[in-house]
This record gives sequence, C-alpha cells and structure tokens, in this order.
Amino acid sequence: MLRIALLGAGRIGRMHARNLAAHPRTHLAGVFDIDTRAADDVAAEVGAMPFAELDPVLGDTSIDAVLIASSTDTHCDLIERSVGAGKAVLCEKPIDLDIDRVDRCWKVVSNAGRPVQIGFNRRFDPSHGALQAAVAAGEIGRLEAAVITSRDPAPPPYEYLLASGGIFRDMTIHDFDMARFVFGEEPVEVSAMGGNLFDAQAERAGDWDTAMVLLRMRSGALCHINCSRRCAYGYDQRVEAFGEQGMLASCNPTPNSLARHTAAGTSMRGPLHHFFIERYADSYLREINAFADTVETGAPPCPGFEDGRRALLLANAALEAAGTGKTVRIPD
Repeated sequence: MLRIALLGAGRIGRMHARNLAAHPRTHLAGVFDIDTRAADDVAAEVGAMPFAELDPVLGDTSIDAVLIASSTDTHCDLIERSVGAGKAVLCEKPIDLDIDRVDRCWKVVSNAGRPVQIGFNRRFDPSHGALQAAVAAGEIGRLEAAVITSRDPAPPPYEYLLASGGIFRDMTIHDFDMARFVFGEEPVEVSAMGGNLFDAQAERAGDWDTAMVLLRMRSGALCHINCSRRCAYGYDQRVEAFGEQGMLASCNPTPNSLARHTAAGTSMRGPLHHFFIERYADSYLREINAFADTVETGAPPCPGFEDGRRALLLANAALEAAGTGKTVRIPD
C-alpha cells in the first residue's frame, strides 16, 4: 500500500484524510498542520498519527508521498521540500497565485525527478470523463464549441475571498482545466467579464460574484464558461460539447433518480448535491487511484504540474481581460 502523509487539516484536508484512510490502495501515515489541534482532531478521527512539525514527516523514509491540502500560499514551499525529500506529491489547486513563483517551483520539481500531480479532480468524474473520451473518439466529429457551467450554492466568507486569489483563480480555474481536458488543445485567446450582482462582500474584497469567459482554442473552436457564487437550487456542474455530428452533455447527478408525478406537478429528478465534496466524492477517490498508479508505475502524472501552470495562466488572463475589457492572448 502507498503510504501517504496529509499536509493540511482544514475542511478539504479532513475530506482527503477520510478518503486516504478508507482507500484500498493507500495508508494514511500521518497528518500535519501548523494548527496542531486541527492535526490532532483529524488524525484521531481516522486513526492516523498527528505530526506537530513537518521535518519528521519528510524525514520518515517509510512515507512514500504527501497530499498537500494546506493554504495556497504554502503549496510551492511544501512541494519543493517534499520532492527534495524524495516524496511523490499530490497537491490541491492552484499551485500558487503568482506564475513566477510557479515557474521557480517547477525548476525544483524537474530537478528532483519526483512526480507531482495537481488536484483537478473533475477530470476523474465518470460523466465528465466519458464526455471527454467520446469527444476524443470522434463521436460528434470535429468539436466546435463547448459550454461549461459552474455554480456554487452560496458565496464563501469574506476572509476566504481575501486569500482566494479571486473567482478566476479560485473557482473558474477548475473550468479552465476542464476546457483543456475536453478539447485536448490549448486556448490562445481569453475574453472575460465579471459582475457584482448579489454579494457585497465580494465587491468589498475586490472580487466578482459572477463571471463569464470566452476561450478561443488553437483550432478556432470556442468555449464558454459561466460561473456564479450563488445557486438557489444547489451545486450546478455541467459540461456540453457541440460538434459537427451532434452534442454530448455531462449533466448534474442527483442523490437519487426518483420521479414524482402528483397533482402539484411533475418532477423528473431529485435535488442537486449540496456542494463539491458530495458532488465529486467518487472523483476524489479516482484521483487517489490515479496518483497511486503514477507512483507505482512511473507513468507521468495527469493532471501534472504543467496542467496546473496552464490553468493559472488562463485564470490570470481572464482576470486581466475582465479588468481591462480587452481580449488577452495566451503566451506559449
């Protein structure tokens, strides 16, 4: 079994701890957080060892890998220290908010020769993955356009917004990766608009609560991404791919498929999942499985470090486009 230490014991760290402890191919070897109470709490829940300092984790030769689920501003430092200690890395997105810092981190990673997988878990969603595979197989002919919908159930707290890097680098960055995944090519132009329609805290933080992005791919195909920090009916995540021979759609799964037909009306689907942990529960497990495959076989990680870098480039371009009203070209 792959022995993995968890670095970061916040909300998403706790989810990863549960998954690592339950996964048949991994053993949760320990939990580290600078907040020792959080590390103790998560470790106690899953029966793992808490660590009060990082050095003992990285110095433990029995630990094969780390999963980084700490705050974004710590990611590059933890990646560098981990690969320097010979550990494979699975790191939550984004790698960092500063592309120059990401590029410096890549130099360390490439020299260390250890795999670094980035946590774009939506690639592992069965429905999204089936759509991408069908596009790649040519089922709808040439892919001409795609629509990606991404809506959270409620705005995050103000303190989260201040540290998030903004809607494009925090939320839409997943959709930028999904666009690259579905099309199998790079975007070359980005246009974007942001709006403050309902969340005064987002405006106070210098961010937007609503955003729309248009990508022109290298082939000339177009991708529209629409995002909102508020969705009254739940967590809305859909991908539509349109081509010369038809259309494919990855729709929202629901907790059940019960259809109701009464005098009050007809409902063909149940309610949506509340948020990302429930919606992508299976994807997170598949992500761990892919990471285990990479470590065990030596295959390149996918999504890898460059995927994280390209998604950040697109997020930064969207931020510039929304702020200036201009279309931004993407550097190679």
